[in-house]
Amino acid sequence: MERAGTAAAELAAKLASDKKKDVLVLAGPGNNGGDARIAAARLQEQFYRVSVAGRMEEIADRKWGLVIDGLFGIGLARDIDGEYARMVEYANRQDCPVLALDIPSGLHSDSGRVMGCAVRATHTITFIALKPGLLTLDGPDHCGEISVADLGLEPDKPSAWVATRELFQSVLKRRPRNFHKGLAGSVAILGGASGMAGAALLAGRAALKLGAGRVYVGMLDITVPVDPEAPELMLRHADDALGLDLNAMVVGPGLGDSERAETLLGAALTSELPCVLDADALNLISENADLRRVCARRRAETLLTPHPAEAGRLLGTNTAAVQADRVKAARMLSENLNAQVVLKGNGSILAARDGHWFVNRTGNPGMASAGMGDVLAGILGALLAQGYSGESALVLGTHLHGAAADELARRGTGPVGMTAGEVIDAARRTWNEWL
Repeated sequence: MERAGTAAAELAAKLASDKKKDVLVLAGPGNNGGDARIAAARLQEQFYRVSVAGRMEEIADRKWGLVIDGLFGIGLARDIDGEYARMVEYANRQDCPVLALDIPSGLHSDSGRVMGCAVRATHTITFIALKPGLLTLDGPDHCGEISVADLGLEPDKPSAWVATRELFQSVLKRRPRNFHKGLAGSVAILGGASGMAGAALLAGRAALKLGAGRVYVGMLDITVPVDPEAPELMLRHADDALGLDLNAMVVGPGLGDSERAETLLGAALTSELPCVLDADALNLISENADLRRVCARRRAETLLTPHPAEAGRLLGTNTAAVQADRVKAARMLSENLNAQVVLKGNGSILAARDGHWFVNRTGNPGMASAGMGDVLAGILGALLAQGYSGESALVLGTHLHGAAADELARRGTGPVGMTAGEVIDAARRTWNEWL
């Protein structure tokens, strides 16, 4: 507690900067409140003007230069209500920096779920190691800028990591000059039912521009003989695409739920090819026990890309239950279906087959638009076709997808109005910078 309070005071002093400003410390009844009180004492020793409040009536009516949130930490087990809820609301009304200790009060440390109400901090200093709840679901909207104070302690051996390019730097494959398209692999996109050709084409374009040597788009409804925006794509009937010499498949973009789609998916699952399962493929598996069993028995790499509603269907539950514990849901899917899984959303959770997992911090609200999932599926398919392992493809591809969208937003293309097609070109630029 002494170390945590001292570390918090050091950061608070930087944020307050001017000792003439008033600092409000909200101190709750538990250990988090103890950390806050120590931080207050250390600031007072440096001659900051500090007020400590454990109840609403103890908060003076003045303009604050900094608010320190020490109401509740990782031990919170129930929704915040009553007087503490009013204190949270008071902190959220201030226009000064708000520093949360360990985790913003009201935010579940494991799931990122808001428990009744939660402090919206501009900064969070978390102790010893990152908490999952800071990085997923509602966490990123409440924690602000995160810093970690290790307090001179070694954390337990990790079973989870923040997804970064650096984690997989050693497996990135720069192309030699003596190279031909056959070395870049072949991938087929299976989908494109009537009225949904765009989904398959977006996935195909993404696979093409992320380096796959040959990209076939197997369409259930091939009314368009060529993609005028990407004539390099080879359009085929879906059944014909299955019989090609391939290195990977992406099944699901615009696939639909017809009997033919179900048969096509079954054939893909029985193959020995690495496979990305997206969108309608996931819905078909959720409704068919035989397909689930075939998927779970696969030896080849299998990557699943559900959003929370699709994950709920696959787990036989609802979206709210998935969002209540995203890490648990992703790991259950991975175990049940013997697959590498990305549970999409704010702070996507990536669960590997062997039980460890990652959280991805790239991406922004501009990605909440049509076709983004199709693009991700195409990126993952391209990486599998080029020989990346399932785990490497999953983490690198998801991280890249969000990083490309972030780069677009920095350049003014979004977040509002960002399109999936724009992300493809940005992903290609970013990927080449990484290699």
